[in-house]
Amino acid sequence: MTDTAQRVALVTGAAQGIGAAIADELAADGMKVVVADVNAEGAQAVAERNGGVAKTLDVSDQDAVNRTIAEIVDELGRIDVLVNNAALVPLTPWADITFEEWRRVMSVNLDGIYLVTHAVTEVMGKAGYGRVVNIASNTFVAGTPDCAHYVATKGASIGLVRALAGELGRLGITINAVAPGIIASEGVLSGPHAAGFDYVVPMQAFARRGLPQDVAPAVAFLASEKAGWITGQTLVVDAGHTRN
Repeated sequence: MTDTAQRVALVTGAAQGIGAAIADELAADGMKVVVADVNAEGAQAVAERNGGVAKTLDVSDQDAVNRTIAEIVDELGRIDVLVNNAALVPLTPWADITFEEWRRVMSVNLDGIYLVTHAVTEVMGKAGYGRVVNIASNTFVAGTPDCAHYVATKGASIGLVRALAGELGRLGITINAVAPGIIASEGVLSGPHAAGFDYVVPMQAFARRGLPQDVAPAVAFLASEKAGWITGQTLVVDAGHTRN
């Protein structure tokens, strides 16, 4: 039995990459994990391997979010941990970002955090216990070019952590962020972001590509009962690429 036994965790965007690694890590710690993603097939595969529950969820859809949270509480009785991982990660120069693309990134990366966190913290507040972890990005620290809308949402997610710490703390809920560097996930390796490793790896303290499994333990710690005296903080997990 671990300190997380019997806890229920909801991880959004968990069908692959960092989200899937987090879901597996929390399950290994003894949690019942709800694997939520718009990719229903991928979510089901992750849930099957870690003994969790799969939910098809678009975090930008308020009705879907509220319905899913109600289903989880009805089926599992509680939600103790929320990991806000779902995100779009486009690579688009500022001059080429249309308002439509801007709004789409905001709707998933920022509105999604609002919708899920707002719904889940109501459940946590009634129980007097909760852990919320936002997956931010070290791009906010580095000011990475060609993804201004993405960087803006990640900065906002950190700001939300700082702003909500006091309010949620009164309910027995901690809220923190983990900011990874570039990670060799399926999404990154299959897109234009993969070229970034050539630039980033030489700047890291460790000369290899980061893996989703390098990020998951930091999230698991903040999601555990051991992190009960930590809130409003951002933990950068990028092999020393950014040092602030």
